[in-house]
Amino acid sequence: MDPVNFSERVKYLLKTELPRGEKVVSEGIDLGRSLKPGRSAFMNAYGVNSEAEYKRQCIRDRKIMYHCHIGMSSWNETARGLKYLHRSLASEGFYQDRAGICLDRRMALPPAMRRNAPAETGPLLENLEEWLAVGQAAPIQPHMGDFMIGFPASADNTVLALRAGVTTIGNLSQFFSHEAPGWRDTPFTAGETVKAIALMGALREQGTLVHSYLDDGLGALFTDCATVAGWAFLERYIVEELMGAKLAHCVGGLVSDPVKRSGWIFALQEIHQGDCVGSMFYGDTISFTRDFSWNRGVVAETLLWDILTQMECPTGHAVLSIPVTEAVRVPNAEEILEAQIFARNMEGVARRVHPSFDFSAPRAFAEKVVSAGRTVFNNALDGLSDAGVDLKDPVQMLFVLKSLGPKLFEETFGAGTPNPLSLRGRDAVVPNDVFEHSLRSVDKFRDSFASPDARSSLEGRRIVLASTDVHEHALFVIEQLLEISGVRVVNVGPERNPDEIAHAVGAENADAVLVSTHNGMALDYANAMLEEMEERNLSVPVFMGGVLNQKVEENEMPIDVEESLQGLGIRTCSNPMDLLENLVVMWKNGTDEAE
Repeated sequence: MDPVNFSERVKYLLKTELPRGEKVVSEGIDLGRSLKPGRSAFMNAYGVNSEAEYKRQCIRDRKIMYHCHIGMSSWNETARGLKYLHRSLASEGFYQDRAGICLDRRMALPPAMRRNAPAETGPLLENLEEWLAVGQAAPIQPHMGDFMIGFPASADNTVLALRAGVTTIGNLSQFFSHEAPGWRDTPFTAGETVKAIALMGALREQGTLVHSYLDDGLGALFTDCATVAGWAFLERYIVEELMGAKLAHCVGGLVSDPVKRSGWIFALQEIHQGDCVGSMFYGDTISFTRDFSWNRGVVAETLLWDILTQMECPTGHAVLSIPVTEAVRVPNAEEILEAQIFARNMEGVARRVHPSFDFSAPRAFAEKVVSAGRTVFNNALDGLSDAGVDLKDPVQMLFVLKSLGPKLFEETFGAGTPNPLSLRGRDAVVPNDVFEHSLRSVDKFRDSFASPDARSSLEGRRIVLASTDVHEHALFVIEQLLEISGVRVVNVGPERNPDEIAHAVGAENADAVLVSTHNGMALDYANAMLEEMEERNLSVPVFMGGVLNQKVEENEMPIDVEESLQGLGIRTCSNPMDLLENLVVMWKNGTDEAE
């Protein structure tokens, strides 16, 4: 069993055979020097040599950039969507600055492994022709953030993206919290990640930016905004000081408080020593519901604050207007277009409001979290060094930090006042919105899960809990609620492979399995998991929740597969109350058969 004490844990980790950082960096630099980045249609249309050059023009002119996410089931469908978006916006007198190409998670794997992994949402780029077409589909600058840097295919994918004219590539934060499907070789991934960043560093003068979306990494799993700020300092140290690349931070998807949203821009500007060149600023997703009219209000508020802040503190972050359907399904091209036009209209409102807007609260937030974040950063460097980590070796740094995980990192290096009753052993300097949101969700359903009926049916049961993707907060909420009912929860965590879940069911002699999924592969995953359980002669009730859809190659968008899952004998749940009612009915009479 792995040690949980910090110093013991680090000593244990340092026994792992890792690629030598100096050698890997040198390989990355040599690779970068041999490469000539391509020119995208956007660069040709706007007379720039990189997105970074365009961003600096926007910073100088206080121009608002706009970002969208797009990723249909195939590259051809995605290209058609980009063309449609460009053509439709032009007819309204607008244009799209950039688009994030939402790739299938299989792209994170070496090419030879991709076809045998479950298909997920987004296109799979299968040849050089498709890669090069990414930069030419429309005069919209492509951004490639998901499943690129931070994964086993980091260096190979980065080379191909650069050849296509993509100059902002990420997502470093995903290295710390994500896994490629079926992949388990973290030392190899750390080496490839460093090689890719060093490659980008060799081309820094040509405008390359290493993108890192803090909310997609451990930043989403810390309870304290001060720890997130400290982590941003740490990522900047690794990327810029150890490998010479330029880091472009992104945040926002898990920040609902508008003061904090605005404040993070001021904070990042300080963390980057007055030279923050951001990738994009994500819209608030944690406030979304299945009520689209409510979501429109959320989008309006976040757009107003985000645009106002770029006017006041221009950092080149492209504003992302999220389609109101995103909580329910992958948005189609028409829904993306609607969101983009709405954003342009909101800019007019922001420009009228800006002269009388007060930014004192966001600036105060930034000052507080940056000051505490420096403490976290210094604590981390001192603690890692004392434990024997080579602070000049980026491979070792990445590997150790990923392996420590968010809980141990925050408990050890956090800036808040120690408090044994707090979730991480210390009070938060400024609580992180997503954790507060999760705690409110627990409180909302607490009484139902604590009811005598629930406890009499569930107490003493052993349930394995897991997610197919990185949505760890859903696991946190369900785990807390089940424990209120007296369930002994075995939380095997996010991004688990089917065999890992089946192993846990057998090892823990579980009474049921609960799986959360969002990535457009629910049916493939369910079939694989059931096969793994059958091979082990395991027969327990299986529940699945989240977004129950499946990527189908011939369809532009993933299709709903809830009925197909039910046909396999899987119980589907849309919310915690639905889950509770199903569990109570199933076990009320001491049987695993649903009434």
